[in-house]
Amino acid sequence: MEKTIEELEKDYDLELEKIVRKIKEHKAKLVLLQFPDGLKPYATVIVDYLEEKTKDVEFLIWLDSCFGACDIPVGLDGLKPKIDLIVQFGHNELMPSY
Repeated sequence: MEKTIEELEKDYDLELEKIVRKIKEHKAKLVLLQFPDGLKPYATVIVDYLEEKTKDVEFLIWLDSCFGACDIPVGLDGLKPKIDLIVQFGHNELMPSY
């Protein structure tokens, strides 16, 4: 059974409202979402939510590896139309809290 957004947000701080805000700020029309392996099973649930919150935005899901914030997908130069925004999801915060 697939999890709902509400169930996912109990386990992960996905910052979906922040993503929606950034999409609108940048007037993005094509957004690439990059997930670590643990979140890939929930990618379509996240896309469904983002599609509900944004208008006229197309989402691509990167299914190759993602090893952190410095792991930007390569080989997308020929993709038309242009990707306006890349959103990377992760399991952990970038900085530890002490």
